[in-house]
Amino acid sequence: MKKDYSSIFAGLFILVILGLIYFTMMPHWTSDEEGSLSEFSTKRALNQVEAISKQPHYVGSKEHEMVANYLVKELNKLGLETSVQEGYTLSDWGNLVQSKNILARIKGTSSSKALLLLSHYDSAPHSYSKGASDAGSGVATILESVRAFLYSKTPHKNDIIILFSDAEELGLNGAALFVTKHRWAKEIGLVLNFEARGSSGPSYMLMETNKGNAGLVKEFAAAKATFPVSNSLMYSIYKMLPNDTDLTVFREQGNIQGYNFAFIDDHFNYHTAQDDINHLNKNTLAHQGTYLMPLLNYFSNADLNTTQASEDYVYFTIPYTFISYPFSWVLPMVVIALVLFIFLLFLGIAKRILSFREIGRGFIPFLGSLIVTGLITFFGWKGLLAVYPQYNDLLNGFTYNGHAYIAAFVLLALAISLVFYNRFSAKKVTMNHYVAPLFIWIVINGALAFSLQGAGFLIIPVYFGLFLFAAFIITQKSRKILSLIFSIPALIIIAPFIQMFPIGLGLKVLFGSAILTVLTFTLLLPVFGTFAKKGIWSLVFFVLAIGFFAKAHSESGYEYGKAKSNSLLYVYDADTDKTNWVTYDTNLDSWTKSYLGENPKDAAILNETPLFSKYNSGFTYAAEAPKKDILKPSIAFLEDRIIGNQRYLRIKISPNRNVNRYDIFANEKMAIHNFKANGVTTLGQKNSLYQRKGKKILSYYVVGNTPLEMQFSVNSSTVFDMELMESSFDLMTNPLFGIAKRENWMMPTPFVLNDAVVIKQKIKPTPVVVANALDTAINPMTKDSLTVAKDSLKVK
Repeated sequence: MKKDYSSIFAGLFILVILGLIYFTMMPHWTSDEEGSLSEFSTKRALNQVEAISKQPHYVGSKEHEMVANYLVKELNKLGLETSVQEGYTLSDWGNLVQSKNILARIKGTSSSKALLLLSHYDSAPHSYSKGASDAGSGVATILESVRAFLYSKTPHKNDIIILFSDAEELGLNGAALFVTKHRWAKEIGLVLNFEARGSSGPSYMLMETNKGNAGLVKEFAAAKATFPVSNSLMYSIYKMLPNDTDLTVFREQGNIQGYNFAFIDDHFNYHTAQDDINHLNKNTLAHQGTYLMPLLNYFSNADLNTTQASEDYVYFTIPYTFISYPFSWVLPMVVIALVLFIFLLFLGIAKRILSFREIGRGFIPFLGSLIVTGLITFFGWKGLLAVYPQYNDLLNGFTYNGHAYIAAFVLLALAISLVFYNRFSAKKVTMNHYVAPLFIWIVINGALAFSLQGAGFLIIPVYFGLFLFAAFIITQKSRKILSLIFSIPALIIIAPFIQMFPIGLGLKVLFGSAILTVLTFTLLLPVFGTFAKKGIWSLVFFVLAIGFFAKAHSESGYEYGKAKSNSLLYVYDADTDKTNWVTYDTNLDSWTKSYLGENPKDAAILNETPLFSKYNSGFTYAAEAPKKDILKPSIAFLEDRIIGNQRYLRIKISPNRNVNRYDIFANEKMAIHNFKANGVTTLGQKNSLYQRKGKKILSYYVVGNTPLEMQFSVNSSTVFDMELMESSFDLMTNPLFGIAKRENWMMPTPFVLNDAVVIKQKIKPTPVVVANALDTAINPMTKDSLTVAKDSLKVK
């Protein structure tokens, strides 16, 4: 009996295609040499990243100023005249900061609109992040690309503006300052923004526009980037993520559109102490360069007005190619697919190739594998979180062994699918059973055509499935080679999402990847359905899945470079005269226990005034701490008077120690009007009422110990109820505390106020001055009243 090796050949073919997809998404053999001066050099860009990311350089730190000065010098070295823009902005998030933007301009020959190259240079506060990837990589990409561009003396029509924005990590404040205050903002026709949300992997292109994307799509295709990685579903996914970029401000505040370029893999390094030069993948940095160089050459000469459009396009990438078509095609493509499907179905039944009985039986393995895989993956991940509670330490939801879990659950999904099709689907009825996945895929695309047209490209692999189905109906034969060739579109278009979903959204969506694996498997049923020994293959995939689970287990601990995050704050409540050690951690380690003890108390009461955090983290444990000599801030009511039914206040809070942040809260019943902080109002303020969420009024990130001055009015009958939290980020270095250094397998928890000395106290007003008739003629918001309250006492 002749042995059939076709299943082995098919498996190898699929592996080769998947490998080609991976290796054509980005450069993989980046040179360590500097190379030609007229070309982008990853080596030279890495040198820039290293210089920028020597130390954490968050807003308000001395290192921040050093990086700003370094960038000015580097731009001057390129022969560019630089300028600095400084000023306060109060973001819609309620974040106030004085930003320092660094700018340069390269004049074109006949510019009508300018091209803006954008990245931010500040690093994330609180977590000792050195900002190598986020966004030192973006700054370095721009510096190196502009250097090569100028060296080549590339002729260009459009002016090119370089903006290294500040305070992006605090609330996109630097971008807001530029868009709303700088005269150049009105001249910009397009933005290229370089960002990072991880430290490796391909860089994805994401468009931002208030209108249609057709112009951006066509112009991006014309620029011919070498390794384009994008699709029109990605922006929808991006909108699901709890963050924006500087380009969002340009779109919302200035109606200026553009492209984001960002990499997201190794998400566990994002905003952590591990965002350093050693964790940044040099191939990823090279990928950023492969975007900017051709786009800089193209858009510096293009008519930037052509990027404006009212129509939307579906777009996606295949290796080295960018494909697009109008949204208006999406629904007709689904309808045509449905008509073709129904025609082939009845033709097959008429020719007695298909039978309703077998078609109906085909739904058993399809739905069975889909439901069982989804349930096992969903509850399996829940179970793993219970077995490995340390996975909850990483707030972004992607563990160090996350890739092993993706592989394990994908292989398990394949094993489950093969078990069902081995039990309920013989080789001779494969094409009858192919009707179920084709029908469901058409239904899915029909739903997407009405709800998420950006995903319209997912109908294309279905068409190849229909063509294969048609070939079977017409010839009454299944051709294995044809089946393999027609499987390529599904592998190229759908397979990358299986990995990208949990990387971008966290391992909590692993069940989505597993379900998508089953859907892809069933779309490739003409390939897998012909496997002679599905049971053996199922066992092989199951054993491989167990192997990856074992690999994940072996990598489930912490070590240097894959550190456990932990947190500690010293909080002094000036109103109760009590001090506490406080943490956000759910799993205490030896370092936090040395301060909180073995049995710390619950810290729920401290969350009554919640500090903002990206993942809504609250304090978990607290323990009594020794009192230290810490100077409280001075609170001065520069104005507090009633005119009519309004109470006008102007409050100045001045630090008496080196501080980094003020958080101001007010009772939610206090309706605040005409609010200003350090002379500025909220971006996009539509009326006098100050819009806020919950108790938070603002978070002020202090630069140079500059006081906070708030000016506003409330109804005179409103009970005044405000509170402040003054924080300094010096717990680890403050000689009053002598805090032990973390072990090398630990790092500060990101996304929360951490390693801070905090003073919490009520803002207490003094007796109100009621204005007489003469006073009402004087502008109450500009006339200073007597300073009523001042407090600079020490904590005893």
